[in-house]
Amino acid sequence: MLQVTMENQQRLQGKKVAILLTDGFEQVEMTEPRKALQEAGAETHLIAPNGGEVKGWDTKDWGQSFPIDVPLDQARPEAYDALLLPGGILNPDQLRMERKAVEFVRHFFEAHKPVAAICHAPILLIEADVVRGRRMTSYPSITTDLRNAGADWVDEEVVTDQGLVTSRKPDDIPAFNRKMIEEIREGIHDRQHA
Repeated sequence: MLQVTMENQQRLQGKKVAILLTDGFEQVEMTEPRKALQEAGAETHLIAPNGGEVKGWDTKDWGQSFPIDVPLDQARPEAYDALLLPGGILNPDQLRMERKAVEFVRHFFEAHKPVAAICHAPILLIEADVVRGRRMTSYPSITTDLRNAGADWVDEEVVTDQGLVTSRKPDDIPAFNRKMIEEIREGIHDRQHA
């Protein structure tokens, strides 16, 4: 058992993962994937348009506040190996209005780096114009938006397409975490594209 734990802790050793979010992110869609990444040995940074703290949304009401590691205007996407985008309704809707957030997301696709997006987070991917021709899933309420943007939307707990990992909702987090870690461990995906 100890050997399995040690192996798990080293799978992402030396990898840095950016977690882009703002107030209203679905709390469990950040905390559980972040915990899985850290347990696998990755370093994670919370990045948000404003410094200070961001406040999560905990199912039906405001949740906890979390300190930001790097303000968005100081974040360099080239310093990270992968990107995690938590969902929530408010979070991606606000981020897609931030030009720098959209550019930050596009960098990961242009550099062929893994990106993991859950729930409503693909709204930000639509704004970054990176979903055309991609097989993906999301929270059902944005199915039409994704299809209209050119994505091949499917109703599955986790979908992987050349370094892009997507899931529908908090219940899918265990499968999402496994695939996210696998894609980050694999590194650059030549067919990941903007």
